[in-house]
Amino acid sequence: MDRMNNTPQDSSLGREVAYPAHYDPTLLFPIPRQGARDEIGIAADALPFVGHDRWHAYELSWLDARGKPRVATATLTVPCTSPCLIESKSLKLYLNSLNSTRFNSDAAVLERVATDLSARAGADVGVVFGLPPMAEAPEGESLDGLDVEIDHYGPPRAEFLAADPEVQVEETLSSELLKSNCPVTGQPDWATVAIRYRGPRIDRVELLRYLVSFRDHAEFHEQCVERIFHDVLMHCRPSSLSVEARYTRRGGLDINPWRATGDMDVPPMMRDMRQ
Repeated sequence: MDRMNNTPQDSSLGREVAYPAHYDPTLLFPIPRQGARDEIGIAADALPFVGHDRWHAYELSWLDARGKPRVATATLTVPCTSPCLIESKSLKLYLNSLNSTRFNSDAAVLERVATDLSARAGADVGVVFGLPPMAEAPEGESLDGLDVEIDHYGPPRAEFLAADPEVQVEETLSSELLKSNCPVTGQPDWATVAIRYRGPRIDRVELLRYLVSFRDHAEFHEQCVERIFHDVLMHCRPSSLSVEARYTRRGGLDINPWRATGDMDVPPMMRDMRQ
């Protein structure tokens, strides 16, 4: 498979796919990141962010050396610098293909999954058993109670964004109203998004209108977060910026893309209540 030429239309998304009876790493479907980045003006040799895509796997199982089933959860971390992202349905099918596979140890499971994901993504992928703790509430100040009239739901309008250069702040703003759609199946993707920044004070009403303008937009989770990061950076001019979205679970998986300027700390590993 030439992963650098893969498109979503080539994947198993939106198709009826048989339950995998045997271990099969070729089920993993990589999609090149750069095509979507080109659309929003992000150069391959000058990424304006650091970050990762953190997956939570709730349905992981395999057989031990004697054939007894084992079950676990896992956290998978794909660096944003990897040439490819991993399409979510293919990841689910791949993990399901482990269900009837015997491993000599739990460590061998982690090694196998990490090796297969790294090969498809084109960079080292971290895999550990377990899940992060649950957050008690959304991070920062919620925008969702603002009294605002909204009538635009797509495509995303970066021109909504505005900031006051006369007022410098350091704050975190969050919303549970981020929704976009799968670019292949049209199915809805829901997320809580947290925006941490230092710099000119961002207009909260306009930021909420901007986030809601993703509602009918079709784009993968990772790409939506990179678009939000890019638009806020270009239109609001913060000196430091971090954008993390915690998407709700689908098919036993949820994803949490994070992008930030290099001076921002990695956010605490947490899960959202809706996940």
